[in-house]
Amino acid sequence: MTHSELTGLLRGRADDRLSDVVARLEGYLAHDADLSFQVAAYHDGHVVLDAWGGPHLGEDSVTVPFSVTKNTIGLSIGLLVERGELDLDQPVAHYWPEFAAKGKAAVTARQLLSHQAGLPQTSPALTTAELLDHHAAAERLAASRPFWHPGSAFGYHALTIGNLGDELVFRVTGRTLHEFYEQEIRAPHDIDFFLGLPETQEHRLVTLLPMVRPVSDTTVPSFSPLGPVVFASPGGDVDLGRDPSSWRYGHPGASGTGSARGLARLFAVTVTGVEGAAPLLGADTTEIIGQQQIRGYDEVLHQHDRAHAIVFQKPSQALPFGGPRAFGHDGAMGAFACVDPDTALTFAWTIARGPWPGGADPRATALARDLGRLLA
Repeated sequence: MTHSELTGLLRGRADDRLSDVVARLEGYLAHDADLSFQVAAYHDGHVVLDAWGGPHLGEDSVTVPFSVTKNTIGLSIGLLVERGELDLDQPVAHYWPEFAAKGKAAVTARQLLSHQAGLPQTSPALTTAELLDHHAAAERLAASRPFWHPGSAFGYHALTIGNLGDELVFRVTGRTLHEFYEQEIRAPHDIDFFLGLPETQEHRLVTLLPMVRPVSDTTVPSFSPLGPVVFASPGGDVDLGRDPSSWRYGHPGASGTGSARGLARLFAVTVTGVEGAAPLLGADTTEIIGQQQIRGYDEVLHQHDRAHAIVFQKPSQALPFGGPRAFGHDGAMGAFACVDPDTALTFAWTIARGPWPGGADPRATALARDLGRLLA
């Protein structure tokens, strides 16, 4: 495997087999002088692409990629499954007795972690202070009656899955999700993605730029009854992806901070292994956490082809990033990271200004899919 240094509009390095991919990325940058992204990929545990371009992001930049952060929840849960400390088919209340309140005694960890528990929000809504706390939001969620009978439907727990996952990890290990992720995954493997950006790293942070709605877009958004409830701005006008109190805390559902290089390495360390080292997760565990749990209509997002594994998103018509065993997560402002165990590809894309209307940048999902095919 040989690499070339990239010295044009696209900087970094790329496997020599990826000349067409490099040309594609160069074309994106030439077409749009405002476009700024980082892109990284590993194949069979080896770096095949580590590049960046545009005026807003450099090699050392980090961003808050919104819900791409959820990958840290899924991979941390996977490590607990690998070690036999968490059984996804046990009721959540087995680990967290207070969770049994208001008809939730039979809700399993599997249902909780695949957006089936009916707890995408509380009534009244959670405050920012509660969301940015290791236990306060979880206590209110445990005391709440689900919006739907658990298991009868699913809907995106956009923020609350971070608080629920945090509390479940705490009940199993005695450590917060942040502590477990930092001590067991991030720090030992030098992964450039943080739950809570250290003060020493704050100089690297680039604030994401707002998306621009095309003048030609006259689409009128449609919502489910739950949508406005779930996405009501917590605590007023606080933006959890941009507010310093949020990224310094590192909400596991929305405000981790890092680079594309770090996200691709995160999946490589856990799923494929890096440079010949064994992955943290065995093949069976990878299949378990990456297995599709639900597909269909999302009660929160009002989408008809949404699919989830354990926390992770699965490929769909709207998110066509890999084969049937692939899994990962996108972010509201265009970022995306994933792994496809069948092709041994891990991939990540961060972007300073994502394309309208949000969610994974289609250029990123297409690139992840094409890299898997090219390198398989």
